[in-house]
Amino acid sequence: MGNSSAASNMPAPFGPVMLDVAGKTLGPDDIGRLQHPLTGGVILFARNYESRAQLLALTAAIRAARPGLLIAVDHEGGRVQRFRTDGFTRLPAMGLLGKLWDRDVLQATAAATATGFILAAELRACGIDLSFTPVLDLDFGQSSVIGDRAFHRDPRVVSLLAKSLNHGLLLAGMANCGKHFPGHGFAQADSHVAMPIDERELNEILQDDAKPYEWLGIGLAAVMPAHVIYPKVDQHPAGFSKKWLTILRRQLGFQGVIFSDDLSMEAASVAGGALERAEAALKAGCDMVLMCNSPDKADLLLAGITHKQSPASAARVAALTPGAPAKDWAQLQNDPRYQSAMEIVLALMPD
Repeated sequence: MGNSSAASNMPAPFGPVMLDVAGKTLGPDDIGRLQHPLTGGVILFARNYESRAQLLALTAAIRAARPGLLIAVDHEGGRVQRFRTDGFTRLPAMGLLGKLWDRDVLQATAAATATGFILAAELRACGIDLSFTPVLDLDFGQSSVIGDRAFHRDPRVVSLLAKSLNHGLLLAGMANCGKHFPGHGFAQADSHVAMPIDERELNEILQDDAKPYEWLGIGLAAVMPAHVIYPKVDQHPAGFSKKWLTILRRQLGFQGVIFSDDLSMEAASVAGGALERAEAALKAGCDMVLMCNSPDKADLLLAGITHKQSPASAARVAALTPGAPAKDWAQLQNDPRYQSAMEIVLALMPD
């Protein structure tokens, strides 16, 4: 009797789709999508933000509509920072931390930890569970879409700065997501609008670009593959490639969540229509697929996905949800760790 009662109080299971919401408040269509059993997460953008109070109200409304749903954002620092006003700290581009490394290794690792802590603590104070960071791509100086989002050209430096950033995230109770596996830094095209191609051999990629994924090991909670084709390895972009995702799992020993990159991007179109893209990514080994800026396509996914998420996959995703409650904004301002980290981060930023 007790078991059946407990089962009836369990939240509805979550599915493998992460989607977005239209504006700064939830409409009926948003709520319907959030409550769909195939929805497992929601990603927020700058268009969803007006103020901290509004953001907190939005995340509370999402939780009311679907308790336990994973709420995420792309909030890296530099030019990829969705929330920038009303008290949010302006965070450095990761390339700035790489330049600091070249001058002072220990100062750079301390700054990376402080940056991760500020990033995560501020987001968590507003009801957000996960930021898709850190970028583990190498800075070859030829990818406009990556550029100073990358820490450094040297995979060893990338790994150690990312490890320090991840430590800061963890101190604020947030998981991490390394991207874009196995590496987007060498391919010149922007996968939002074109299909990047990387003609290098598998061994070269594994010995260089993919090394941070191997070295960070169990410290990586999640990974996002690149919408890049590596024709010497596979004809499919990495996020649709069973070969690449098997290398990630078996050869590099990755145990965490694999998120697809946004399936509405131009580079994802090689896999077909919206539903075909989602099915291909899930079949290749992704745990969760992202469909952004396209509510009509999100509806197609929710209506049509036939892929059955395994219990192991669902458990991996559930593990990304923070286990401890977050400090609210007022508590955060009085937190000595936050104050100390803030001094370090503000000293990094150019005037």
